[in-house]
Amino acid sequence: MVNAAENEELRTEEEIDEVPYVEFDISVSPSDPSLELLAKKIQEKDIIIPFYQRRYVWKIDQASKLIESFLMGLPVPQVFLYVNDEDQLEVIDGQQRLMSVKYFFEGFFGEEDAKGNRKIFKLKGLSERSEYNGKKFSELSVKDQRKLKNSTLRAINIKQLKPHEGSDSVFHIFERLNTGGTMLKPQEIRNAVYRGPIVESLKELNQDPDWRKILGMPQPDKSQKDVELILRLFSLFEVWDDYEKPMLRWLNGTMKENRNFDTERADRFFEKFGEVTQIINENLKKPFRPKRVINAAVMEAVMVSMLENPDIDGEVLARNYDDLLNDEDFSRFITGPTTDTLMVKSRLTRAAEILEK
Repeated sequence: MVNAAENEELRTEEEIDEVPYVEFDISVSPSDPSLELLAKKIQEKDIIIPFYQRRYVWKIDQASKLIESFLMGLPVPQVFLYVNDEDQLEVIDGQQRLMSVKYFFEGFFGEEDAKGNRKIFKLKGLSERSEYNGKKFSELSVKDQRKLKNSTLRAINIKQLKPHEGSDSVFHIFERLNTGGTMLKPQEIRNAVYRGPIVESLKELNQDPDWRKILGMPQPDKSQKDVELILRLFSLFEVWDDYEKPMLRWLNGTMKENRNFDTERADRFFEKFGEVTQIINENLKKPFRPKRVINAAVMEAVMVSMLENPDIDGEVLARNYDDLLNDEDFSRFITGPTTDTLMVKSRLTRAAEILEK
């Protein structure tokens, strides 16, 4: 039975954020590798299915029809691969197709289960007249085996040329080209293109029990909106005076520049986060909800102020929180274009002034 809480999504007030203009300085080169070569490259980790990708979800009938399409010479949609800094090919779009081919060559469908067993991959769900129904790769004729191994799949290889250290254009490449059944959300994409220790650190902070109570969600959000909120807090902590819109680009830059999460600022944030969530949880009832659902701008203003100023303890917070929400200036800074540069800096300044009284 599925726990309803596991599928619950974090609801926050809608924010208006400017869509960043992106110039792509990339090379795009098509290739037509054989299926045998693709399977070999996956096996040797020259083509990788990155950790951030959703797991293999195809049913055996879907995979079987794909294999049949190759055997019949029917067209199959192309795959998109990103050339990373190690010259590996990361799968942006096409995981299900590539893994289906690999599994069929191996003779097993999917990975091992908890007991170390794997399901035999026999083609299934094809038309009754199909000569391939019920056959494993090893049971195909030598001619069909050869035909399948030599069949090609168009691959589009994408490589960023400038800047060499990467930029958030990679984020937009993934955002535009990932066409899986369920589109990845921004934080999931960030975990893809800016991977590093920061991903696990944010995930660990997201498990903080007081944080979960503040959000009103026992389980993490499936689209990682809760993780994105923590990233947003960290991105502004001690450096919000440098903030420039749009927020999406600012968050991308934070992930990129703090992949290792090993700076003194990161250490301070990690240490203070749990202290602040505990104070909030003990002194405010359903915080940051001026209109029933969480307002990220209110959360950001209060929590960043507390993270930066240890004098805002529970007593001070309880005494000044309502004054902050009722302040006319602050109210103006938490509605409308809340991610504009002036709005972000104004509300953080105002929140610090009122909460520090």
